[in-house]
Amino acid sequence: MLQITPQMKILVAIEPADFRRGIDGLARLCQQALHEDPFAGAVFVFRNRKATALKVLMYDGQGFWLCHKRLSQGRFPWWPSQAGEAAQRFAAHQLSVLLAAGNPTATGAAPDWRPVGPRA
Repeated sequence: MLQITPQMKILVAIEPADFRRGIDGLARLCQQALHEDPFAGAVFVFRNRKATALKVLMYDGQGFWLCHKRLSQGRFPWWPSQAGEAAQRFAAHQLSVLLAAGNPTATGAAPDWRPVGPRA
């Protein structure tokens, strides 16, 4: 079982990926297109061209996890689009919303970290 925690680095690839790729192909895509080390423990999220499926790739220290979610109907209505960027960083709660086919930028959740003490 995968557990996504707030401490994890989550990267969502902006450009669609060829879903014929398996673990090795997506790991290579992490290195070449995203300029990230797939063995560093980050969570990588990819979308197919039709926006009907997602793949999540993660290395846990022993091997890779590859999770595939395909919607039974409809499409993922929201996807990041930043000109000049290969990936967008997400928080754990944003990934949960994205996996539920929602808009992670409209969650209104508190930031992962904020000062606790009184303001100076």
